[in-house]
Amino acid sequence: QVQLVESGGGLVQAGGSLRLVCAASGRTFSMGWFRQAPGKEREFVAAVSWGGDSTYYVDSVKGRFTISRDNAKNTVYLQMNSLKPEDTAVYYCAAGRSGIVSRRMADFHSWGQGTQVTVSS
Repeated sequence: QVQLVESGGGLVQAGGSLRLVCAASGRTFSMGWFRQAPGKEREFVAAVSWGGDSTYYVDSVKGRFTISRDNAKNTVYLQMNSLKPEDTAVYYCAAGRSGIVSRRMADFHSWGQGTQVTVSS
């Protein structure tokens, strides 16, 4: 099974940038990022296909976040720019069941432990 470890979270000021890193061990296909804010359900953020050529984003982060991967390093990234207080959440890396991008939680079988991102106003 795939094991995932996220890093890169922290406290940043609104308008700032942060890059999350997901280090994977084991075979990966499509990969995604989800987030969960206090009192809210886990939300899809972004996903990337196995080849890295297809991506999908939730509307609220389009133009600000970029998901990418380096298969040689078995690593997935989430570059977050122009951060807003509403981006505050625990961010989770997830491994999909196929190489095709998906935003459904049911299409992801392995999850990281999460990394906290806090954006101050």
